Amino acid sequence: MTAKQNSRCRHNRLFPALRTFGHRLIIYLNLANISSMETLLLPIFYVVVLLYSVVIHEVSHGLMANSLGDPTAKNLGRLSLNPLKHIDMFGSVLLPLLLFLAHSPFMVGYAKPVPYVPENLRDKKYGPVKVAIAGPASNLILAGLFGLTLRFLPDVFTSPLVPQLLSFIIVLNLVLAIFNLFPIPPLDGHWLLMTFLPARFFAFKKFLYQYSLILLIFFLIYVFPLIFPLVGFIYQMLTGLKI
Repeated sequence: MTAKQNSRCRHNRLFPALRTFGHRLIIYLNLANISSMETLLLPIFYVVVLLYSVVIHEVSHGLMANSLGDPTAKNLGRLSLNPLKHIDMFGSVLLPLLLFLAHSPFMVGYAKPVPYVPENLRDKKYGPVKVAIAGPASNLILAGLFGLTLRFLPDVFTSPLVPQLLSFIIVLNLVLAIFNLFPIPPLDGHWLLMTFLPARFFAFKKFLYQYSLILLIFFLIYVFPLIFPLVGFIYQMLTGLKI
């Protein structure tokens, strides 16, 4: 073998090796940057996603009420997606942040409820139910949109960060929707119960309102954790993945 051929052979071995090393180095640096980004930004991202999920939930109540003839939320400027108009300092910021820092298995929060006047609704009988259902329905729509996005997401990411963020949005909105559909005041689902429960159950309705706080605490401790298998099932149906 001549010196020129020997040199060419070394180059043929060297360049692929350099390309492989460079590729691995880029991946390592990207992962390192993403890891540091996760540490710094994930708590903020989670709070922002929770905040906008509950804001969209509340605005949906107001939009439905406005479409049924009650402009109360519109007149108060509460049909805006500007979180400053809906934010509750404890329920929208401090509570979810504390749960995250405490490594809670779930994150909950709330915004200031959007006001409406049931007497102004054109549909006096079923109007309150429509207004109530609009909130959880908005969360289910968000979960569905991001679930399909995750299902058909191109497999081009070197880090699980993007799928992880999408998964959080999906799970959070599923939890918000199912949580709010439970028939305990002041959750949205209680309007369904109050509307369709026959009048002869007036005493039961009065009991629900009278002891709503105790029932809600009992629900949060003993019943709320049981919804996660249902959340996991719907998540798998939307994304084709298991949590």
